[in-house]
Amino acid sequence: MSELSLYRKYRPKDFKEVVGQDHVVSVLEGALKKGAVGHAYLFVGTRGTGKTSVARIFSRNLGCAPEDIYELDAASNNGVDDIRELTEGVHSLPFSSKFKVYILDEVHMLSKSAANAFLKTLEEPPKHVIFILATTDPENLPETIVSRCQVFTFKKPSEHILKDVVINIAKKEGIALEP
Repeated sequence: MSELSLYRKYRPKDFKEVVGQDHVVSVLEGALKKGAVGHAYLFVGTRGTGKTSVARIFSRNLGCAPEDIYELDAASNNGVDDIRELTEGVHSLPFSSKFKVYILDEVHMLSKSAANAFLKTLEEPPKHVIFILATTDPENLPETIVSRCQVFTFKKPSEHILKDVVINIAKKEGIALEP
């Protein structure tokens, strides 16, 4: 049996566990409370800032069951055929949730033709579909895609925040650290 990496073991599972992204979490929680959820979000930030974790947490807070959350790595699935398959799937209803959420990670890696094929669906998705796009490189995304999303910029956590996280995890793991 393999041990879970610390990264996976301590990945945030709900909004209160997300550190250093209060400016994102508070807006998303407010949208959930008001029932004012958009149809497309763009999460921008460097690696390890919590974009995918927050996307998963947001999806669960929308009431989505695991079978209604779809993750696509756009770095590996970046062609027109991959996007056509996705756009065909959005028209089917969710299995057991109000919404189907599509999380497209590294969305800037979509080919130009794939991005163009995705645009129509992003502009006018079925009412039961929410897209969460994540990228480390927003400059390589077509403006037509960016302009159709609510954009959230994830910040690198401060040294103080990182220090607190490391100390807390070390305590949980029974590891003594020198200051």
